[in-house]
Amino acid sequence: MENWITSFMEQFGYIGIALIIALENVFPPIPSEIVLPFGGFMTTYTSLTVFWVIVAATVGSVVGAVILYGVGLLLDVERLEKIVDRWGHILRVKKEDIHKADAWFDKYGYWTVLFCRMIPLVRSLISIPAGMSNMKFGLFLVYTTIGTLIWNTILVLVGATLGSNWHEITDFIGVYSNFAYAIIAIAGIAFLIWFFRRNKKAK
Repeated sequence: MENWITSFMEQFGYIGIALIIALENVFPPIPSEIVLPFGGFMTTYTSLTVFWVIVAATVGSVVGAVILYGVGLLLDVERLEKIVDRWGHILRVKKEDIHKADAWFDKYGYWTVLFCRMIPLVRSLISIPAGMSNMKFGLFLVYTTIGTLIWNTILVLVGATLGSNWHEITDFIGVYSNFAYAIIAIAGIAFLIWFFRRNKKAK
């Protein structure tokens, strides 16, 4: 896949970068840690510039995020309530739990979107709950763009700095990703413990 990605980017330049990054957001298995550093590397031997590579990557990222936001809108709270009505007794989830989660995302969702846009894999998927909670689209775009711009700028600049050694960044991203996923897993486990303890007390 890596050879196809780099060949596509070399052939189509800025448009290729935007398209690949848009796909990376919709289909997370396409890694941005390859696309962005290689885009930076391309600025060392082609007419592409760092500024416009970052712009193209950011446009592609935002387009992909908007698509997943739209998917989230289709899976809104009302649809989840119907699922809970049917399967809630098995999942041990109540309508109130959905409303509380939705309220939490309404309150903290913008910052969640901002920071999650800088975590591999999660950076794409975070757009779905944003859509599900009906986050204001304008603010979603603002926070998504800011987080995306920071992530893209760092990786493109690193790729341009490392030049032909751009691959070295993938090892660091791997460590960073594992650390981020560990934090998310710990937070998820803590939430589940709290959730089940609260349910027991309620009973």
